[in-house]
Amino acid sequence: MTSHERTVDLKAYFRRIGFSGAASATLHTLERLQSLHATSIAFENLDPLMKRPVSLSMPALSAKFLEQKRGGYCFEHNTFFLGVLRALGFSVSGLAALVQWNRPAAEFGPRIHMVLRVNLPEGTFLVDVGFGRLTLTSPLRLEPRIEQNTTLERFRIVPINGDYQVQIEFSGRWSPVYQVSMQDVSPDDYDVYNWFTSTNPDVVFTSQLMAARPAKDRRYGLFNNELSIHHLNGTTEKQTLASPAELAAALTDHFLIRLPDGCGPLLERLTRPKHHSG
Repeated sequence: MTSHERTVDLKAYFRRIGFSGAASATLHTLERLQSLHATSIAFENLDPLMKRPVSLSMPALSAKFLEQKRGGYCFEHNTFFLGVLRALGFSVSGLAALVQWNRPAAEFGPRIHMVLRVNLPEGTFLVDVGFGRLTLTSPLRLEPRIEQNTTLERFRIVPINGDYQVQIEFSGRWSPVYQVSMQDVSPDDYDVYNWFTSTNPDVVFTSQLMAARPAKDRRYGLFNNELSIHHLNGTTEKQTLASPAELAAALTDHFLIRLPDGCGPLLERLTRPKHHSG
């Protein structure tokens, strides 16, 4: 038995995401697991925002995702999903990506987003269950320039200087999401990236509330107390959550998060009316 099998309760995980049936190391299983994981376990950063440590150990992640019914951010999601896949017999490794979505080149920053590479008889695939607003709901075949449908949007992969840039078809044009290096990343490296991301006061995860979850025909997004519902037809609904109760209900209902103890003051601060000086 591998260490991943000892630390991942696969039955509890399958219950959390609604997976049933055979779970062998096949492309079909990977596709089902990725879609169900992405739509069942939200992206959220409550812990770093509340100055609570973020652990990437499998027991800690299992407790957070499966027992506490929480979500997490990229390192948590993809570290945990890597452990699940290895426990099922998949050949999988971790990579690092430079985030480019909605950013000018001068603001790309360090390569600290986690992405997975899965090797299957059908080929090599990029897998990512933790990119927030644009979390992938299907594996992407590592085959340059072909348009690939996921359960939601269409993506493609373009080679750039030895890396691969993941692009999304958005508003009638192709836009970069992130650029992935094919060099394997060690758990120690991820620990450093995770510590930086969860503690640095200049990083968005320690200063702004974010949550995201894709659904069958839409994506839910939250930035502080601003809720957005992005429909596949291109329309977006927006709502300002004006009270702690409304914000808590959104996190529970739209993002399927069981709120942690002690988050009341944070929800109150995020929904407090802003006073503008004249």
